[in-house]
Amino acid sequence: MSSSARILLGLALGLLGGIGFSLLDASSASKLPSMIEPIGTLWVNAIRMTVIPLLMALMITAIAGQGNTGIVAQLGGKAMAWFISMIVASSLFCFLVAPPLIAMLSIDPEASRTLLESTATENIGSSELPPFRDWLVALIPINPVRAAADNAVLPLMVFTGLFSMALLTIKAEQRTHLVGFFSAIKETMFVLIAWIMRLAPIGIFALVFPLAATLGVSAISVLASFIVIVCALITAFTLALYPLAVYIGKIKLRDFARALAPAQIIGFSTRSSLAALPACFTATETLGISNKVSGVVLPIAVTLFKFASPIARTAGTYFVASLYGIDLTNYELFIIAAAIGLFSFYSPAIPSGGLLIMAPVYISLGLPVQGIGILIAVDLIVDMFITAANVSANVTVTAILSKKAA
Repeated sequence: MSSSARILLGLALGLLGGIGFSLLDASSASKLPSMIEPIGTLWVNAIRMTVIPLLMALMITAIAGQGNTGIVAQLGGKAMAWFISMIVASSLFCFLVAPPLIAMLSIDPEASRTLLESTATENIGSSELPPFRDWLVALIPINPVRAAADNAVLPLMVFTGLFSMALLTIKAEQRTHLVGFFSAIKETMFVLIAWIMRLAPIGIFALVFPLAATLGVSAISVLASFIVIVCALITAFTLALYPLAVYIGKIKLRDFARALAPAQIIGFSTRSSLAALPACFTATETLGISNKVSGVVLPIAVTLFKFASPIARTAGTYFVASLYGIDLTNYELFIIAAAIGLFSFYSPAIPSGGLLIMAPVYISLGLPVQGIGILIAVDLIVDMFITAANVSANVTVTAILSKKAA
């Protein structure tokens, strides 16, 4: 059985087992989900422990190993151009498609009132983003070691990129020693990741089973309908990535789908693009993409590029406005889509990180901030689809740029 099939089997067994458990009157076994959950957490932690050394080693070997800063700058510039273009496309797609779909929802006034009352006391402001000035200043880390310890990936990548470019200016013999050192780290990390990935079916089962066992069946049809709409929009836009990989990246559809599937499943289960990053590198290796390309593009993508976030967050904002009975003009709909698309580059790469950008947008547009509590309630499912789509887009852009760099 292939690794993709085993991972998918672990996901399916976790979902079916958890749902079955939730339907049983098993009070004596009520602690079963809490007993299984630490296994999934251990597996995710095992993946996360490889991310920082892998990112640094890949970027240093990709940049310093090139021997030419012009190539790196050109590749990074092309990556950013693709990221911006795809964010614009996703925002425009949601602006055109989401409003008529949200308008089709039949929102019961009593159900709406209940939802709003249940979220009125949510402490939305506790997770606000730092001011833009503070975020900008923090891009240059005072202590790179502290940045690594705090999982501040973007500042760490800024330091690593500058460090790699500085390596290009020292003597070739000294540079060769350092590049060789980080190259050995990179290869060691890939071996460690391969060991961890062998346990993926168990880890994913342990992640999904407690979730399915405790989630229960939603009695609020309007929320369920919203989840279906948003997940369908994300899925449709994700499927549009496959033709890009085939016709621009010149990769066979079957090869691309099979290589990408493990990363998608891990992203879906963990809701973390960082946790799925090692699987993304494995996918690019399977597709024959050079580490010199993936080592530059993927670290930038995982820190800045949130492909599906504008779709989910923009549609969520339209939904909240509909719940509150607020009629938005076409201009307001467009401004919401544009603002959320722009701020998606600013959102942290953590589960539900895109929701952290919502409060400033809501306040500036005069929308009810407490409505974000409703989105938080359903984001567990939506964020799974977002992360799988983001992971897919990261690998797609890497494949496209690999072909263009060839």
